[in-house]
Amino acid sequence: MALSWMGCQRSSSPTNSSPATPGGSPAEQVLQQYQQDLTRLDSAVALLQRTVAQRQPVARQRQAFLAARRAWKRTELLAEYYSPSTAKLLNGPALGEVEEFDQQQRIHEPEGLQVLETYFYPEPYSPAQQEKVLEQLAFVRSSLLSLHHAAETLSPTDSHLFDAARLEVFRVMTLGVSGFDTPASPGAAPEAAEALASVQATLAPYRPQLLVRQPGLAARLDSTFRAARSFLGHQRDAARFDRLRFLVAYANPLSQQLWAAQQALGIPAFKEVRALRPDAATLFRADAFDATAFAANTSVRSTPQQVLLGQQLFFDPVLSGNGSRSCASCHQPTRAFTDNQVKSVAFEGRGVVARNAPTLLNAALQRTQFHDGRVSFLEDQAAAVVANPTEMHGSLAAAARLLTRSLAYRTAFAEAFATKPSSAVQEEQVKTALAAYLRSLISLNAPFDKYIRGEPEALGASARRGANVFLGKAKCATCHFLPLFNGTVPPSFERTEAEVLGTPAQASLHPRTLDEDLGRGGATGIRWQEHAFKTPTLRNVALTAPYMHNGAYRTLEEVIDFYDQGGGAGLGLAVPNQTLPADKLHLTAQEKHDLVAFLRALTDTTGLGHSAPRTLPQFPSELARLNRRKVGGQY
Repeated sequence: MALSWMGCQRSSSPTNSSPATPGGSPAEQVLQQYQQDLTRLDSAVALLQRTVAQRQPVARQRQAFLAARRAWKRTELLAEYYSPSTAKLLNGPALGEVEEFDQQQRIHEPEGLQVLETYFYPEPYSPAQQEKVLEQLAFVRSSLLSLHHAAETLSPTDSHLFDAARLEVFRVMTLGVSGFDTPASPGAAPEAAEALASVQATLAPYRPQLLVRQPGLAARLDSTFRAARSFLGHQRDAARFDRLRFLVAYANPLSQQLWAAQQALGIPAFKEVRALRPDAATLFRADAFDATAFAANTSVRSTPQQVLLGQQLFFDPVLSGNGSRSCASCHQPTRAFTDNQVKSVAFEGRGVVARNAPTLLNAALQRTQFHDGRVSFLEDQAAAVVANPTEMHGSLAAAARLLTRSLAYRTAFAEAFATKPSSAVQEEQVKTALAAYLRSLISLNAPFDKYIRGEPEALGASARRGANVFLGKAKCATCHFLPLFNGTVPPSFERTEAEVLGTPAQASLHPRTLDEDLGRGGATGIRWQEHAFKTPTLRNVALTAPYMHNGAYRTLEEVIDFYDQGGGAGLGLAVPNQTLPADKLHLTAQEKHDLVAFLRALTDTTGLGHSAPRTLPQFPSELARLNRRKVGGQY
């Protein structure tokens, strides 16, 4: 496919219902090219098969492998958008997965291009492994056949093609340049260039009409595509790849220009509720994400009255079993909704709770809740915390009955849920209000965000260097994905990952024991998920020490040393299912210092000092003791 927008024609209307031109409608042209690119990919994989079967020199096999990967990048845009399951088979991580509902707990072995990469990099496979390589190649070609069949039934729309194009740019920004799908091979920059070429070619049929409507924008898009691919073409040394500059100077402006072009052509964003808003021009806008996307009922939106009510409940110890502890006791706003304890003090001071208190900022922007991901919805998380005997030791049902005794609370619930002030407070309403408040705690305006948006003074030199360490050598961004810096996988942001790190019981470079907490495995009963924990957000991480589910590490420097050594397995612990690579990162002292500076630049304290209400609703005289309760509770 030509890399220029030129040479493709479309009708005057940007919808698929317009009359077909000699090359077909824009969507038809894109689909034709996709089928041709799939054929080219199959040819590239077939060539790799021959080089392996004929035992050609390693250099030639590697060359054929990298060519196949680049050919994949020309198909990735539509394959990931319309056939995500098959795309994962083709290019998913080289890690086995256990189906949580599989009673036999069988590990589903990975397959595809990333598995093939392990045979070519960092060291070539042995002759005895040739059959395994050929077997993987057969799997790839089988998956490609499925893509071919799926392509025959596609009916892409203009809205979805522009959405897929912008998502591909976001995929390059988050997974491509970080090396997520090229963890060992040197292909991150060349493959990113191929992916952007596919974006440009996909939108080429729309250029003639854009030239008519906004010629200046068409010229800027041409220039940005050309400059971005030129920049990537000069990044021959992965260690010196200035990923931050690529994001700021090329990728982020490109996604904004694509959205501007879609608007100029009168192509609306499609209507769909998802975490990343369909009309998000950039990943780094403060409102790019929809906090209700992971709610149980996405058709019902929180109201300001529900949020305000939820705020009161969050800071009201009346929900606890003894009327002394509130949610805010362990999730304090000035500490980014943590408490800076290794583990929070348990109910009535009887020891400590099981795990470190995580931040609640951006908790809505993840698929699962709690360190072990055992619940999916914030409503259920709130209910579980209230009921937990070591946390709040309460009951939402009992709390609802008590709240009904307060005229102020009945009035607030009536306003929040459009009921009569005389109506009894319902348990479900309490959960809904708490969840509404939690979904309001979105914090996406850190210095790093401002820098990406074009404010160069927002980030110092050390933090800029640290950003490149984070995105490159330290491989942090392959688990803490931009822009949320948690485990919610871009660009669809539909799944939140858990990882086995091998966290020791106590911080040490010579640990003796693995922490005994089974994490995700304890919740699911799946052996290979034992000691797996949800990848937490790193936003506001400078405020949330100590770290890890058990609070083992007190400083960011200690955490970085742990990762630098390769996690628990790298430190010598037996962690057979560790998903974190056990290889040492060999970070220098300067790189570690810069990495800390970058992590501090993820701090956004906007509004944290004004989160608590000044007073709490009053109760009648027979419950006068409750009117002495403290905002935020005790402990």
